[in-house]
Amino acid sequence: MGVVIGFGASQSVQAQCTAKNEAFQSGEHVMYDLYFNWKFIWKKVGLASLTTNATTYHSEPAFRFNLLCVGSKKTDFFFKMRDTLTCYVSDKLEPLYFRKAAEEGSRYTVDEAWFSYNNGTANVKQKRTWLDRDPQEMEYSDERCIFDMLSILAQARSYDVNTFKEGDKILFPMATGRKVEEQTLIYRGKQNVTANNDTIYRCLVFSFVEYKKGKEKEVITFFVSDDKNHLPIRLDMYLNFGSAKAFFKSVRGNRYPMTSIVGKK
Repeated sequence: MGVVIGFGASQSVQAQCTAKNEAFQSGEHVMYDLYFNWKFIWKKVGLASLTTNATTYHSEPAFRFNLLCVGSKKTDFFFKMRDTLTCYVSDKLEPLYFRKAAEEGSRYTVDEAWFSYNNGTANVKQKRTWLDRDPQEMEYSDERCIFDMLSILAQARSYDVNTFKEGDKILFPMATGRKVEEQTLIYRGKQNVTANNDTIYRCLVFSFVEYKKGKEKEVITFFVSDDKNHLPIRLDMYLNFGSAKAFFKSVRGNRYPMTSIVGKK
């Protein structure tokens, strides 16, 4: 049986929102190939890149993450995607700011989230902007730490997975643009994965799931290198209009050697 690990269950928010970066360094740049399942055929539709840089936020040391997903114009007729995600965290991996500009199909939205901390409480202000209607804004506070989709990935890369057992669940609230939702990560164990550089990596597998009417629904499956980098090697995304995959292609600026390599294809 797995156990449930909740952020902020018994410790202060300050203790839970901050963590020591054990996995990445400034200058890391990762490239992925994007695929979409169309009429039972997996077709390459574009590229994605994840970059990490040291910077400042309100004059304090910080990291900035940029995730860019760009579909090719040749495949726009069945899958159009132009997503740009930006996230700032403190040098202790505390969420500070998140922005997602998404063009998916005929829809274009911009989501923003501003995080602040006061007397053991985490606060977030969110704003969603559309092209054709008034912006929607909301505020939320919690005694636990509130994450966005990039800051949770940044912090999760420094988890000590040796303490995890298959089936363990990690619970946390996440800002999604218009609201804060309870989210669950489940550790699924280890699996060998072939990347798009003809290299096989030993990976840790995490499922990002939602619960609707008591049923578990897979949202994203993360395959993360089983070495000190904890680098995302493959992402399986289950979208409302189909499924997509991102396959690791190359990396430069990684902090540690890729000791998770088990062989060549």
